[in-house]
Amino acid sequence: MERRFLAVSIVVLAVLGARPAAAQTVDLQLILAADVSISVDDEEFRLQREGYAAAIAHPLVLDAIRKGRHGAIAVCFVEWAGAEAQRVVVNWTVIRSEESARGFAHGVRAAPRSFTGATAIGAAIDFAMAQFALSGVESGHRIIDISGDGDNNNGRPVEYARDDAVKAKVTINGLAIVNEHPALGFIGHIQPVGGIGEYYRTRVVGGDRSFVIVIDGFERFAEAMTRKLATEIASANGMDRVAER
Repeated sequence: MERRFLAVSIVVLAVLGARPAAAQTVDLQLILAADVSISVDDEEFRLQREGYAAAIAHPLVLDAIRKGRHGAIAVCFVEWAGAEAQRVVVNWTVIRSEESARGFAHGVRAAPRSFTGATAIGAAIDFAMAQFALSGVESGHRIIDISGDGDNNNGRPVEYARDDAVKAKVTINGLAIVNEHPALGFIGHIQPVGGIGEYYRTRVVGGDRSFVIVIDGFERFAEAMTRKLATEIASANGMDRVAER
């Protein structure tokens, strides 16, 4: 009888041990998706990378994170160019402290540039959507944060990808960069009709409380991204912080 009880106990413990651990819950899953197509020259790339790194560890952003119900967000940083060119640069990281934010920022600064090439915003959105399944966390809000200096000129139409993301209850926000001097004299990004800001508003962003920030050149990238992240995190936390549209 004692042996039978011991055997049953071992089986029960084995079954319990086989259960997957409950996923950590955060306030927001956020994918930062950066355009590194050929129109972005080396100095603009440096300003962009530094802007992301500075923003994620900025006191305004950390304060917004701490005010959330769970006091944490999960962030993934990807770079993209043409239809077959997307890469995870810094994998999913839960940020709840200055230390974790600085660790993420270090990863952003340290990695080599992923690509140059065409501009496939639709493919970038599709790639970002696939990353949510790999986050290892749960949240009530999911956002893809797209930054770029030109319209979609390669791959799947961006509107199709945007609409599929919105149907899956993912919000897409945009940081549209007016780049009057694209790299190597590249002419593929003459400003679309109405300007890059209007293009992002009508073709790229969508979902609950989506918005676009427009900046004139990469010099303002860090300030704009800081404001954008603080707005996105506050919005996920049910607070009203309005970004410039």
